[in-house]
Amino acid sequence: MAISDRIILHNMRFRGYHGTLPAERELGQRFEVDVELQLDLSRAMASDALEDTADYSRAYAVVQEEVEKRQYRLLETLAGSIARRLLAELPIMAVVVRVRKPQVPLPGMLAYSAVEIERRTEQ
Repeated sequence: MAISDRIILHNMRFRGYHGTLPAERELGQRFEVDVELQLDLSRAMASDALEDTADYSRAYAVVQEEVEKRQYRLLETLAGSIARRLLAELPIMAVVVRVRKPQVPLPGMLAYSAVEIERRTEQ
């Protein structure tokens, strides 16, 4: 039976210095991130104990560090780095990471550009 339990952190907002243009890397801008952590939550439901689940304060800290303390040219690289760290540092089976860039330097109007990736642990 496939497990579809998830912990979701939606619309985290940080200031980062990511992009292909020099001005983006110098001036910075807002980035929005969602993560969905997939894991079996049955043990945590029974025990009501933090050690039986994925600590989402740790997940938040990982995302914050990747967005605010590192610098990437591509959203793809940022999302991939977040996914790799979450899989390595938390007891999860899979993760979905969405990174949105609301202030896209394009000659037209749009709400945001985004990247979504899904990765699983190797079994």
